[in-house]
Amino acid sequence: MTRKLLIQGTSIVRSYALAAALCALAASPARADRCDDLANQLKNQIDGMRVGQTAANLIYLAHPNAHELTLGCSGRNFSNQLYARGDRKPSAAFINLIGSAAAIIFTLPKDDMLTGASRCLKRMGLFRGDDVSIRYRRLDMRCTRTKTESSITISRSKDQ
Repeated sequence: MTRKLLIQGTSIVRSYALAAALCALAASPARADRCDDLANQLKNQIDGMRVGQTAANLIYLAHPNAHELTLGCSGRNFSNQLYARGDRKPSAAFINLIGSAAAIIFTLPKDDMLTGASRCLKRMGLFRGDDVSIRYRRLDMRCTRTKTESSITISRSKDQ
């Protein structure tokens, strides 16, 4: 008889522990990761920005001033990355879009990001070639150009 009560007592304790664990999990709010939060901030703060699909630590974004726009999330070598592709001769609206997005992603002033992006994009040409890499405000900026389009990649390495 005492053995039966002992077995029933342990099963009751287990059920209470399981119920408490489920309540603790249910009470915690669902939290999106930091990259999704950044994408939503970009969408809310930049007019015309749309958030697309997420695949392999990349969030595809869309904006009328850019052909392609992606937000890369923590990889092995970088913490965040912004990639934008536009026309061969970047317009002022394209540079403004890159500066605004980079300011939000990397939490730096928009003026500094505009300066860095325009400096990188304007260095491409006859003297320096079609592939330019610069370091500005502890960010790595790489600008490339083909016959039809130009692109910029802004990233912060893991050790920064």
